[in-house]
Amino acid sequence: MRYSNFYGIVAGLVMITAAAFPWIYISSIDATVTGFGSATITKFGKPVLMNIFLFALNVLFFLIPKLWAKRLNPFVGAIGFAWAIRNVVLLGMCRGECPERLTNLWVYFIASFILLVMTLLPDLKTKTGDANKTENNQATDDNTGSDSSSSD
Repeated sequence: MRYSNFYGIVAGLVMITAAAFPWIYISSIDATVTGFGSATITKFGKPVLMNIFLFALNVLFFLIPKLWAKRLNPFVGAIGFAWAIRNVVLLGMCRGECPERLTNLWVYFIASFILLVMTLLPDLKTKTGDANKTENNQATDDNTGSDSSSSD
């Protein structure tokens, strides 16, 4: 896909931006939790830090025009998406009281999925000229008739 690198980077930026806004609200302790933690004491920590590190690797692999980078990028994207699933399940789980899941949690999750899909559709320039050249050379060799038995 032609713009997969651009869309992947934009999806990652949306994912990180959504992490700065509230993800869940726990009414019993009056706590609003974002991807970067909460003002009150909770056990959630800063769940988005792993995604920021993996997104930096994704951006690096999006920008490197080598085959090895395009092959590693889906692996890193899959780990990031698995971490996003972990965050949605962990933060949205009921523990005696169910937290109110806010919109930005789902924006974060969907952006992480889009980032994964864009890593599977690399914008990789292939050398089609070399492949066509070898096919043309083989066709030319077949047409020239380099058969030595007819020259006797």
